[in-house]
Amino acid sequence: MAGFTALVLAGTRPGGDPLADYAGVSHKALIDIDGVAMLERVVVALAASPQVDRIVIAIDRPEVLRALPGLQSDAVGKPVSTMPTEDGPSATVSSALAREATPLLVTTADHALLRPQWIDDFLSVCPPDADVVAALARRDVVEAAAPHTRRTWLRFSDGDFSGCNLFLLAGPGAAGPVSLWRELEAARKRPVHLMRRLGWLFALRYRLGRLSSARAAARLGELSGNACVALVSLRDGRAAIDVDKPSDLDLVREMIATGRAA
Repeated sequence: MAGFTALVLAGTRPGGDPLADYAGVSHKALIDIDGVAMLERVVVALAASPQVDRIVIAIDRPEVLRALPGLQSDAVGKPVSTMPTEDGPSATVSSALAREATPLLVTTADHALLRPQWIDDFLSVCPPDADVVAALARRDVVEAAAPHTRRTWLRFSDGDFSGCNLFLLAGPGAAGPVSLWRELEAARKRPVHLMRRLGWLFALRYRLGRLSSARAAARLGELSGNACVALVSLRDGRAAIDVDKPSDLDLVREMIATGRAA
């Protein structure tokens, strides 16, 4: 199915981004990798997917994009527009959902290794009845692609997974999970409130390694007004490698320089 609008989260934090400071740029999205800004790489990958019709970049200062040749209309070949960011990624996605409606494909500007095939593979395995779908990659395929990468693992009873920064807001119930995301994001520094909201039994089962990924998705759906939430696994472990810290940046630069990203 074609006709997707893709949203790229490219804003910076209100107090600045440590990785952007480390790289000497105003926004993490502008970090250079082999002569190309990360955001340009993401937009090129999205534009190369036949599933994507148009691209929206959420950024707090759109003027910083004018100097990026890879974002010019003749280079992209598909419509590219910008929208303002809100207070945090979940709020920005909520605003984009209200503005663009579904289906909305969401990714991030630090997904520098993103490839059109991953996008197409992801969309091909999204359940047709799902309201929201998130892409994950199994630990074994991630570590096979990058043995020394350090990721945050979701430890379910059916395996360890890492997020791939690819989401599809697909159905009419998508607003519910996005609203829950905003609530959980706001409570991330209040663990007791967070556990109470998710449910103590749910949290305990996860802690003990007895919670499956399917049950976790079902619980999130229950807490989102009975939306249908799905987690799907991608085959290429590189899809889980984003750029959150200096070691990630070094890894991605090395992978691109040596051809391991191709």
